[in-house]
Amino acid sequence: MRQLYKILLCVSGLAMVTACDDDDPLDFHVDKPVEFALQEEINAYADLKTYVDREANPAFKLGAGVSLSGYTQKGVMYRLVNSNFDEITLMNGMSHGAIVQADGSLNLNNVNGLLTTAEKAGTTIYGHTLGWHRNQNAAYLNGLLSPLIVESPPFANSLDVSGLTAGTLEGWTNTGGGASASVVENEGMGGGVKAVKLTSGAGSSAPEDLQLVTPEIPVVPGHEYEIVFYLKSDVPGEGRITFEGLMNNTPQKDWMNTGEETETFTTNLGWKEIRFRISDFEGESIKIRFDLGYVPNVTYYLDVNNLYVYDTQGDPIKNNLIANGDFESGTGWGGWGNSSTRGVTEDGQGAGNEGRAFYVTNPSTTSGYWEVQTSYELPEPLENGETYNLSFWVKGDAEGIIRPELQSPNYSSDGFGMVNVTKEWKLVNISTTATAADRSRFVISYGEFAGTVHLDNVSLSSASLSGGTTTVVQRTPEEKEAIIAGQLEHWISGMVTNSAPYVKAWNVVNEPMDEAKPNELKTGIGRTGLAADEFYWQDYLGKDYGVKAFQLARKYGNENDLLFINDNNLESNLDKCRGLIEYVTYLESKGARVDGIGTHMHLNLNSDKEQIAEMFQLLANTGKQIKVSELNVAVGVTTDAATEEDYRAQEEMYQYVVGKYLEIVPASQRYGITVWSPTDSPKTASWRANEPVGLWTEGFVRKPAYPGVAKGLSGAK
Repeated sequence: MRQLYKILLCVSGLAMVTACDDDDPLDFHVDKPVEFALQEEINAYADLKTYVDREANPAFKLGAGVSLSGYTQKGVMYRLVNSNFDEITLMNGMSHGAIVQADGSLNLNNVNGLLTTAEKAGTTIYGHTLGWHRNQNAAYLNGLLSPLIVESPPFANSLDVSGLTAGTLEGWTNTGGGASASVVENEGMGGGVKAVKLTSGAGSSAPEDLQLVTPEIPVVPGHEYEIVFYLKSDVPGEGRITFEGLMNNTPQKDWMNTGEETETFTTNLGWKEIRFRISDFEGESIKIRFDLGYVPNVTYYLDVNNLYVYDTQGDPIKNNLIANGDFESGTGWGGWGNSSTRGVTEDGQGAGNEGRAFYVTNPSTTSGYWEVQTSYELPEPLENGETYNLSFWVKGDAEGIIRPELQSPNYSSDGFGMVNVTKEWKLVNISTTATAADRSRFVISYGEFAGTVHLDNVSLSSASLSGGTTTVVQRTPEEKEAIIAGQLEHWISGMVTNSAPYVKAWNVVNEPMDEAKPNELKTGIGRTGLAADEFYWQDYLGKDYGVKAFQLARKYGNENDLLFINDNNLESNLDKCRGLIEYVTYLESKGARVDGIGTHMHLNLNSDKEQIAEMFQLLANTGKQIKVSELNVAVGVTTDAATEEDYRAQEEMYQYVVGKYLEIVPASQRYGITVWSPTDSPKTASWRANEPVGLWTEGFVRKPAYPGVAKGLSGAK
């Protein structure tokens, strides 16, 4: 059979030759080749969707899985799909990873082009997919969960916070009936530091009902000052900043750099940065009023270590002796030893997946840690007896030790000690004192580390001339849950609202159940080597992530939308099928309404037919709409190796599945069947590459699988 399509081309060519022959036809008859006759028989079948008994199955949809570009380009695939199918499912084009941009915004331009194209063609769209662990913009989501890195300004603080750092409110005043204010330990950012704790009273309803006022702050008229602070609350809160000593003491500001000026800002579990500038001074001093009395019974925490008011036109007090320590414009670093290599990474590989980093690759450990080094020549020798602060971000592709030091031309040095390198970015803050006046270079030794070390944001500065600190704030589990819950709503609300005029059915939760533990949800916890597009919403929202997803799809969609849960391998793992059904029961016990269950059905010729029938029966017993959402049948060999027997067996399997679905699933529960790959999979495909899974060849020639589906739909035996 694999020769069939080659023979068709030859026969077509022969027909063209004989058509040009003016001689009388010879007086004998030649039978058509068997392969040609078989193909004529396949081609005689009508369009696939005409085999659906619409009277018996009025709501049934025969669907096809396609790529967005494959359909919207309006080529052969577009015409093939519109002729043979009622509905399309985009393979990836409507997924989180395809839509959500690096800044979290939703780019729906391509989707809207698809909606318009399909609507004009009269083809419906099955929304795929809202809640999944694959095809996610995992880099964006993980970035939101990464530690908050706070750099205090490298300027003198014009605000006197000495009372707060001492644990008192000396110099500060607070007002408000029933409100309270105090300085507390270990509640500031980064752990182990102080915060001002402010609690609104039960009757709070106006901003002044909880107010904290700073001491007098000296200012230089005509200069611009920046105010920076970090605030969080135990429950959602609201606040504003007002002043004494400005021409406008109640300004509206873009408090959180959103691009919009407002009267107030909001707070929640996570630390929020409030940063803005003022310059309209009436005199030579001001006071700041933190007005937090809008909402009753809210406890706010104001970080003490990063509470700043500074003159942006003043002199910086941080002096980094390492030029271009962020490596954004190259490096002035040298290095040697053990055939090691070094350089600057591509953009996006720096700390926090931003910018560039410096890397050193040492192929193996050496007998002396100093045998592999990088060196940076300082602009001038360091001050004898001065303490120097070193900070940098570091990670490796393995774990090991590196040793930074201040070195002289004669190789004597003052070391900062051993630095443990892990596989995750971490911030290092260390100090050492120069013990000689000839320390003229900064050196890092890598002889104890086998592999690649990445460094970023390297700063070496004199302790007496430095200002500003770096604070690393780890996200709490509660904060992570709140962040991811907000992102789930942001994603589903945007996609569903945009598509609601045309999309009336959604794959809301996709592939939730674990293969090895079929009564439990999949998880990424404890796994290494996750794919770049892999993100598990359930790891942060728990079992109720599905509840939230269904409720959000219901909230933002059409009233009568059909909402599905889908999973794979249900026919080969019946316990997983039962586990999925149990999860549906759980979802509905929590207030979600699940309209249907989808089964992917990526089959092969050896798939167990008895288990397929049992799966259909288990699903039918739920009373839900049942959808075969990704049907395809592999033959076990590549396209160039497939035989006539393979294709006949594939035809029979397609016919069996379609027929068994119609036999077991009651008509009122038949949402439909989607053929996941109408054509054979190309060699370059990421899924089932070079496998003849389709009903058509890559060249759009019908295969025996085509009549297999047609017979299944028509009930033929």
